[in-house]
Amino acid sequence: MLLSGFGTFLWLLNLAMLVLAVVALFLSATAREDAYRAADKQTKKFWLIILGITVAVNLLVPMLFLQIAGLVATIVFMVDVRPAIHQISGGGGRRGGSSSDGPYGPYNGGC
Repeated sequence: MLLSGFGTFLWLLNLAMLVLAVVALFLSATAREDAYRAADKQTKKFWLIILGITVAVNLLVPMLFLQIAGLVATIVFMVDVRPAIHQISGGGGRRGGSSSDGPYGPYNGGC
């Protein structure tokens, strides 16, 4: 009984790592190439290869050591690279403001 519960836990863990890697691969593929260079990160091709290998390992060769290495790469992309390229691409923290908003509120043209 305990072993079947552990097997279910490992299956869910594998599924979670696969989903996270697929999401990271999608986000990497949809980002602009020049945003990677502007954020001073590795190239888009590099991240597509690393994350693609991670997805393939999770699908085809479920070896825990390789999955953990891929999980580390996925986490690095999600917490370091993605926010940097997102900010460069113009998605950095805007909450529905006007295009004339400055860092301290709306710009009224010096009135």
